[in-house]
Amino acid sequence: MTTPTPPSTFPDVEAMIVDVLEDDSRLSGAIVDVQAPSGFDGTAAAVFVNRRGGAWVGELHVDQPLIELEVYGPTKQAAHVLANDARQAVLAMANTRYGTSLVTEVEEQDGPRWLPDYLYSAANRYVTVMKVYVDVY
Repeated sequence: MTTPTPPSTFPDVEAMIVDVLEDDSRLSGAIVDVQAPSGFDGTAAAVFVNRRGGAWVGELHVDQPLIELEVYGPTKQAAHVLANDARQAVLAMANTRYGTSLVTEVEEQDGPRWLPDYLYSAANRYVTVMKVYVDVY
């Protein structure tokens, strides 16, 4: 059996998730992006979305990216609430079509867990890792 060739371009799952989070009213006061803006010091409400690997399953034509949500808040409690709101929004993506891609499943792999931030010493940060199953055609 031959494995189908993966597409030359995968869907931008980071952008999909940023769009979903930006549309969620629970995150309306937070910065939502793939990287921190200039001047960010770790104390503002923020959710940063990054692909941290994953796998292509050729015979199923499925991309399985691992997505990390780095969530910051002005207090540890605020960061925890925001982390859970972001987590719920991403979990709700299952069975939703985005353009020509279909998110069939979302699994939490780790988190949300408190993780000190060595870049921003005043930060209150939680990190969650999600596995997103995306049918790619």
